[in-house]
Amino acid sequence: METLMVDRVHSSLRLFMHRNAVFLCERLCAQFPSETNVQLLATCYLHNNQPYAAYHILKGKKLPESRYLFATSCFRMNLLREAEETLCPVNEPNVEVPSGATGHYLLGVIYRCTGRISAAAEQFTLALTLDPLLWAAYEELCILGVAEDPDECFSESIALRLQQEHTSTSTLVKSNVANENRVLSSSVSASLGDISPKQIKQHHGNTTELPGYHHVRATALHVQNSATSNVAQFDTPSPTAAQKGRPGTVVEFLHLCSEGPGFQSASLKNKGRTSGIMPPPLFRNAHAYQNTISGEAPTKQKANGANQSLRRKYLDEARLKKVSGRLFNQSSDSMPRRSARLSRDTTINSYSNTSQFGGNGTDHSSGSRYEVIEEMWTDNISATSSSVSSVDGRFFEQDKAERILSQDSKVAVGIRELLGLLRTLGEGFRLSCLFKCQEALEVYRKLPEPQFNTGWVLCQVGKAYFELVDYLEADHYFELAHRLSPCTLDGMDIYSTVLYHLNEEMRLSYLAQELISIDRLSPQAWCAVGNCFALRKDHETALKNFQRSVQLDSRFAYAHTLCGHEYSALEDYENSIKFYRCALQIDERHYNAWYGLGVVYLRQEKFEFAEHHFRRAFQINPRSSVLMCYLGMALHSLKVEYH
Repeated sequence: METLMVDRVHSSLRLFMHRNAVFLCERLCAQFPSETNVQLLATCYLHNNQPYAAYHILKGKKLPESRYLFATSCFRMNLLREAEETLCPVNEPNVEVPSGATGHYLLGVIYRCTGRISAAAEQFTLALTLDPLLWAAYEELCILGVAEDPDECFSESIALRLQQEHTSTSTLVKSNVANENRVLSSSVSASLGDISPKQIKQHHGNTTELPGYHHVRATALHVQNSATSNVAQFDTPSPTAAQKGRPGTVVEFLHLCSEGPGFQSASLKNKGRTSGIMPPPLFRNAHAYQNTISGEAPTKQKANGANQSLRRKYLDEARLKKVSGRLFNQSSDSMPRRSARLSRDTTINSYSNTSQFGGNGTDHSSGSRYEVIEEMWTDNISATSSSVSSVDGRFFEQDKAERILSQDSKVAVGIRELLGLLRTLGEGFRLSCLFKCQEALEVYRKLPEPQFNTGWVLCQVGKAYFELVDYLEADHYFELAHRLSPCTLDGMDIYSTVLYHLNEEMRLSYLAQELISIDRLSPQAWCAVGNCFALRKDHETALKNFQRSVQLDSRFAYAHTLCGHEYSALEDYENSIKFYRCALQIDERHYNAWYGLGVVYLRQEKFEFAEHHFRRAFQINPRSSVLMCYLGMALHSLKVEYH
């Protein structure tokens, strides 16, 4: 029951049936209250946007996964101190951060939100070291301005390491599967150890049909080892039934008769309830056959002289059956030579006596005849199966080795291609965050066309042109990004500012309405609405929309900056400075907030403060012509020559 419920919970999470997952997992925890199930319930709560519920059930848990989920719940509830203490307990300094790279990443985000930039950079670097494909960690390092060169973060040594990790993981999985198969094989062998080949043949003989020969059952291809228990299977059909064409009965009987004389005696014992037709001779040479049997046999053949034509027909069918039976062998080498068959027939016939046909002797020799036939049949089958299995085994091992080499080479090529792509994207994003926009554009142009024509890359190109104050080109690429990925909201706040600078009131209004219709709870959408009203000089309404954006995401630095701009336009400098400083607490490298503070102090004729903030902004973005102009104005007011 527990396994079934866990499987259904995971299935519901995969299918985004979060409420169903929560309901089933609550039933699971009520019936089986283990900490692992509690972790699964907390995961369901987090997926269902209920971090407070996950916080409640995980408080006090000590397992690493429980600590990570609890810290995530605290972070979503803005309980940063408690989240930090959960990941790094003060009283237990030697405890590792749970969940490896993701745990270090979460701790780095907490440090960044609390203003500890160096500690945050250390955690992001450690997370990237543990997982080189954790792009979010490298992105955070770029935003902090301390990212390493992507050639080092995504180097060839990293590719070799990832390949080795993949190989070791796949080898471990394969070894586990092999061990499971070995255990299963040994258990099956042990369970079948007491089962004789006779039982297996009897079990499958009456049910299996040969593909392509629906009238021939597999019973006709195996020797029955018990004449007394399976006599009814070898009853000779009546001529009437044979003439009506009953499927396969005559052919099956004659094929079995051709395997050995013991079946004839079993058949003739039941002569009273059969048609009484004499079976065909076992040897192709009729004279040799007559010389080896007793004197009564020709008498019986003469008595049945009227049925010679019918027996000849049966004999032809039996020969045809023998020839067709060879087609079922996997190797022609397993078939005995003609001389071997004649020798075998002679050997079998030497054990027979006149009691087979004349009834003068007893049936005591039938057991030995069965043993000889079975031994020959078993030797034939074992030789065939051993030769085929050895050949198949060699081909299978060779094919398996080729598949493994091909798969490993594909994995190595895939890892190198992925790291090459991340190097290009990482270099472009790093240069953009350092405001080396022209170099970043050149790097982005090196991307293959399918990667360049994506929403994220086109937005990065648009931002680069925006920082270069080339609003027309920025508008072009943002429009392409929005057209290509209309539901992507990241970067649309900058796009709305581009349209604001271009005085595109109609397009800005349409963009704002479109973003609101897509997601009313996104801060980017309300920033676009605020820019629309700011373009109309309705600063109070614009301020309300920007404040709505801050309410939706208190860590959205650009929304705080836009609020400061509107307060500055309303000449409410106190609140303007407050929002600018809030933006800097979120992102110390947000140069727009430094610029806004410089403008406020410049208007208040506090030139020293203005010069300080303009200089800080210029240090972050040294290629901005706007910042250079305002810094010059502040220095001119201070009558200081800038070198």
